[in-house]
Amino acid sequence: MRIVFAGTPAVAVPSLRALADSTHELVGVVTRPDRRAGRGRHLQASAVSLVAEELDLPVAKPAQPGDQEFLDQLRAWRPDAAAVVAYGALLPQSALDIPPLGWINLHFSLLPAWRGAAPVQHSIWHGDEFTGATTFRIVPELDAGPVFGTMTYAIPPHATAGDVLGVLARDGAKLLVDTMDAIAAGVARAEPQSGEGTSYAGKITVAEAAVTWAAPHWAVDRQIRACTPDPGAWTTLRGSRIKLGPVRPLNEGDAAGVGPGPRPGLAAGELLPGKKCVLVGTAGRPVVLGQVAPAGKAYMDGAAWARGARIESGERFGS
Repeated sequence: MRIVFAGTPAVAVPSLRALADSTHELVGVVTRPDRRAGRGRHLQASAVSLVAEELDLPVAKPAQPGDQEFLDQLRAWRPDAAAVVAYGALLPQSALDIPPLGWINLHFSLLPAWRGAAPVQHSIWHGDEFTGATTFRIVPELDAGPVFGTMTYAIPPHATAGDVLGVLARDGAKLLVDTMDAIAAGVARAEPQSGEGTSYAGKITVAEAAVTWAAPHWAVDRQIRACTPDPGAWTTLRGSRIKLGPVRPLNEGDAAGVGPGPRPGLAAGELLPGKKCVLVGTAGRPVVLGQVAPAGKAYMDGAAWARGARIESGERFGS
């Protein structure tokens, strides 16, 4: 089967490589245009674009997937079907109509739960025990097309969004190839999505990634893990922004705390530095800081950061 692949970030690369290694013929790759990034604001190609070039595949980077030049290129590739993983733009009907067997999307949730741009992040933030991946035929309505197949994954207690996406990207690539194999063989069945349990996962903004210290400790933990690595959890101290890696709730009698005896009650965001760790107050149990990155610096251990910054007991994040 002749396939066009559409994707942009690194999580789409395992699927691109899996399809390249399959019995199908990859005839073209579609990705988002190069973007300026980094301190020098240089143009950088997407992860999918770089791998497509490595595989010597033709690449299209339309500003909009409805552009006539792109539609002409898509027709010239004569695809039987198209596979999509985190492409990053809505496909217009004019593009959807070109492959006779349709566009098949690999989405990182168990649809109809968490339709949208950030399903894994929202799944972790909301405390889901399970997530997964779904292959479905794209229709004009967001992530609402009929489902070909699913895989389920139990979210580990301390996993970040990056951890879970890494697993789903790897295992979902096999699901996508299996789906394309079934479509090529004429045995694939697409079942309509359930009308119940629909939820939406919009892109998490930088503003939403500001840690809410007045929340319970378990909510702080989920928020930071959901925002790791993107867009990155953060807070402020002494007027500067500080990036944060995952934290962990303080355990009773934790030997890595600030010393023996009962743990003090801390106000939301209040800091208590110790020799081996730094505690931060929440609406519930304090949490132990993990990695910390002051503005313009690399991540470092929380205790090392506190020593270098001369953090004093009673200072507060968010102030």
